[in-house]
Amino acid sequence: MSEAQLLKIAAMVIALAVAIIGHEIMHGWVAYKYGDMTAKSLGRLKLNPIVHIDPVGTILVPAVLFFSGAPFIFGWAKPVPININTVMRNGGAKAAVAVSLAGITYNFLLAAFCATLFPLFMHPDSLIGAFAALLLYQTVLINVLLGVFNLWPIPPLDGAQAVRYLAEGMQWRSFASWYDKIYPYGMLILFAVLFTPFSNYLFEPVSWIVNWLL
Repeated sequence: MSEAQLLKIAAMVIALAVAIIGHEIMHGWVAYKYGDMTAKSLGRLKLNPIVHIDPVGTILVPAVLFFSGAPFIFGWAKPVPININTVMRNGGAKAAVAVSLAGITYNFLLAAFCATLFPLFMHPDSLIGAFAALLLYQTVLINVLLGVFNLWPIPPLDGAQAVRYLAEGMQWRSFASWYDKIYPYGMLILFAVLFTPFSNYLFEPVSWIVNWLL
């Protein structure tokens, strides 16, 4: 394996870890701000990556995607436990929506921040500079990908959670009831979308946003 490949793998691993672990921590942190101590009491607001690693989502899936030559790397960490009833009791449906979108907000803000730094390393003259450029680029790409993906209103993604709590807050009871009925089939719907050409349209904003940022 060449030095360039090793640098790329290291950059992707670090970028993915920062993206997915930060995403989950932000859910727990916003919930904590609304009085939910669940994540904090279980030690899930710590930056220690070990407590957030999911063997499948953090290790297996990204490895398979990378070595199969997939055009992007994707993964997930262990979901941070949240007592949404406590959140809603203290902040209402708006608080529940904020918790649902906290991870996505983190991903987009981190992507924007790294995009502002990227021009400083576009012409590296050292190995460290080259690695920094790779890391920033991968961080932008992965975070935008995760942000867009999680916005899809398909259970159990964050976008679906936000839509569900928004409907409840707006008193759209029939819509909320219908949404509850499709939740058990959410993963089947998600995989059906991912493995059909329709996913190309849903992922299209990723390239638009990355190109705009960089």
